[in-house]
Amino acid sequence: MKKLLLLTIAIWYLTAGCYSQTDWKSFMSRQDMTWTRLPQTWYEAPFMGNGSMGSYICKEPGKNAIRVDVGNSMVHDHRTDDASIYGRGRLLIGYFLLHPVGEIKSGDLRLDLWNAETTGCIRTTRGEIKLRACVTSESPYILVEAEATAGEKEFTWKFYPENTDSPRQLNAIRKGNKNHLKKDYVSNPAPQLSARNGLNLCWQPLLAGGGTATAWKEIRKENTSTLIVSNAHSFPGTEALQKAETALASLQEADLPVLRKAHREWWHNYYPQSFVSLPDKKMENFYWAQMYKLASATRTGGGLLDNSGPWQVLTPWPNAWWNLNVQLSYWSVYPSNRLELGMPLVDAIGNNLDNLINNVPEPYRKDAAALPVATDFTLTGATVNVPGTEKKAQVGNLTWICHNLWLQYRFSMDESILRNTLYPTLRRAVNFYLPFLTEDKSGKFHLKRTYSPEYGTAEDCNYDIALLRWGCNTLLEASRILSVDDELIPRWKQVAEHLTDYPQDENGMMIGKDVPFSRSHRHYSHLLMFYPLYLLNAEQNGSKELMEKSVEHWHSLPGNILGYTYTGASSLYAAFGEGDKALEKLNGLFARTLRPNTMYMESGPVIETPLSGAQCIHDMLLQSWGGKIRVFPAVPSQWKDVQFKDLRTEGAFLVSAVRKGGKTSFIRIKSLAGEPCILRTDMANPVVKAGNATLTLQKEGEYLLDLKKGESVILTAAGGNIPVINPVGGEGENYFGLK
Repeated sequence: MKKLLLLTIAIWYLTAGCYSQTDWKSFMSRQDMTWTRLPQTWYEAPFMGNGSMGSYICKEPGKNAIRVDVGNSMVHDHRTDDASIYGRGRLLIGYFLLHPVGEIKSGDLRLDLWNAETTGCIRTTRGEIKLRACVTSESPYILVEAEATAGEKEFTWKFYPENTDSPRQLNAIRKGNKNHLKKDYVSNPAPQLSARNGLNLCWQPLLAGGGTATAWKEIRKENTSTLIVSNAHSFPGTEALQKAETALASLQEADLPVLRKAHREWWHNYYPQSFVSLPDKKMENFYWAQMYKLASATRTGGGLLDNSGPWQVLTPWPNAWWNLNVQLSYWSVYPSNRLELGMPLVDAIGNNLDNLINNVPEPYRKDAAALPVATDFTLTGATVNVPGTEKKAQVGNLTWICHNLWLQYRFSMDESILRNTLYPTLRRAVNFYLPFLTEDKSGKFHLKRTYSPEYGTAEDCNYDIALLRWGCNTLLEASRILSVDDELIPRWKQVAEHLTDYPQDENGMMIGKDVPFSRSHRHYSHLLMFYPLYLLNAEQNGSKELMEKSVEHWHSLPGNILGYTYTGASSLYAAFGEGDKALEKLNGLFARTLRPNTMYMESGPVIETPLSGAQCIHDMLLQSWGGKIRVFPAVPSQWKDVQFKDLRTEGAFLVSAVRKGGKTSFIRIKSLAGEPCILRTDMANPVVKAGNATLTLQKEGEYLLDLKKGESVILTAAGGNIPVINPVGGEGENYFGLK
């Protein structure tokens, strides 16, 4: 009886998740970025953020000073007479410079991921200045602590406000790009600096009304200094001034330890939501840098993930970009079990349906909506052209972002997302297609000319054919789940069943009818039917060969093979079980385009590329499309030992797994919603080691598990033991930064 009791306790202990023994502080210290020479630009620098406010630290080029940037993703223009990327774009704020007494000779920095802090030492001809900085997670502050040796104790801080004109306009002026220069652009007013009640203030008013307020104070004691910065934005009023001032007015030195403690606790609770360890330590470092970047850039109640995150710089793209960028930025949120980070996107769509409606021409606003290429955070942008003309009718962006909402629903099984946001939005997105379908003699539906992002126009454009097919099928599924008897159900069925096939030729997928893929192109918008939509997938005869032919041709044309060209190809290969090719393509990102701090830029920052690289890793480790959980579906052959814990799948399952010596030895699945559970695994002779679930063989490598909501099951290979999940071995650490 005693043995039975002990066994029962042991099984409960293991299925409750206590099979993991990660020393998180030690593990994350090996992921830190380190600098033995000082960075001189944002894409080299340590960066910090709390989902809205952001900062980075570097040596100011051409000056004997250290820069601490002030960013806030909520700061943008609001011009009602210009809904373009000039009139509604993100805006710069300003930066602080630490002016030392002596001349800067060298320095070192460390981005401590576990505590989300930057530490370092600046060495000058007069001494040293030690720094510690963070953007507090639970409050709107940038904190920078400095401790100087005797020769440097007279160092000073000074704030330099930026020009608040459109970053696209300013970038065009700086680079002499006449194509991006808006000739009739009217500048925003100059910033206003003031001081009162022991605080320093900067007000940056906007022509459209409202503006941005930055407040700061310095607590100075002998050779130590604490710089505290707050920032707020308001429109159309000036309440941001009071908000920023109030945030600092009552803050005392004694409050700082409380702020730091709350800040660290937030991050210490964030990371263990899931765990991934890889034998390739550079890839592991990269993965955890993206998990840090995600939570620095977006939070519930914070900013939407646009091209820059909270680290705005001069760029031709100071907006949210909807023909690929936002979609890719959010993909890794779902399998990493960090769904709260996806809610700003859900909220942006749900709270701005009227603006989405106003993005289509007036005759279609009764039952349609759309997203232009670029908008502000209220989703206000230029009117989307209708199909069937020579104008660029980029119709599919809203349908594609609805796929992200579908993933948020499927990974959470939160029906309110489906009912309140996804269904009404997708219904309107699909409705914008329906008037532009024509029927041929065989009964097939064809789509009038639309625009394939950054390539050109075509009838039966593959970008839109794939999205329309997915949209109709998803509306049918959603109406079934929600028990909605929609009058459009017959039409959706008709389109889903009779929509034309994807145009293709001897090189694979074309852009559209009569438009071959014939020039180098970074986008994979013509391949969405393979990934992420899985309309053509590994379980269908011929799809793999067609995918490979299409991807090989896509990458064979040099000239415009850039960052997400590599991550897209990596996920495409992973979707079809080609782990070695998936890794090869992901390594292309590292070899050619990734920056020292894992940021990425082309003409300007585009945050989605490295974030989508994290999704490539997820796709190698775990997939769940088509109602099946696939464990280690595309692991590269050189990754012999891999472990992960509590990655999330569609159907709201938490999955943990161990691969040792190239063989899967352990799988744990916990059902959070009671959805049907079908598992695909290469584990040899799996047996239920703990839990009450029955394992039923469906076909080779595929099993049915009868898991109820809240239940867990542990599987091992026959005769195997339950392992402890912890970091796998491998050489190297702290790869990123500047050495």
